[in-house]
Amino acid sequence: MATLEWNQIQVGMPIPALTLPVVDRATLALFAGASGDHNPIHIDIDFARRAGMPDVFAHGMLGMAWLGRLLTNWVPLAQLKTFDVRFLGITQVGHVITCSGTVTEKLDIDGAPGVRLQIQATNQYGETRIAGDALVVFPSH
Repeated sequence: MATLEWNQIQVGMPIPALTLPVVDRATLALFAGASGDHNPIHIDIDFARRAGMPDVFAHGMLGMAWLGRLLTNWVPLAQLKTFDVRFLGITQVGHVITCSGTVTEKLDIDGAPGVRLQIQATNQYGETRIAGDALVVFPSH
């Protein structure tokens, strides 16, 4: 990760995108184990079908974790001030998710230089599954 200076950042600047491997059942099972979220809608196809779904689907928090990785690939975790999302759609098995973000504002955050980012997780069909924003602070010089 390159060290970013606040004065190098411009409104409208994209941050480096993160494209994940195809969502598969193994990923969902591993996330269920790691997170402790064993809701059968995410790991049991029979349960999902009885609930009216065609298949199991990704945990919303898995998508949020991917967006967190997008942000911490860009800046160290200590610079992340806030991170909020809205869940807009279901991430199905077979989706390929790309997380991306854009600087929307440069501002003062508690006396430190900072930026506001618009972030999103989008599938290979261009459908936004999760959208949100984040505030990132930079060291004062």
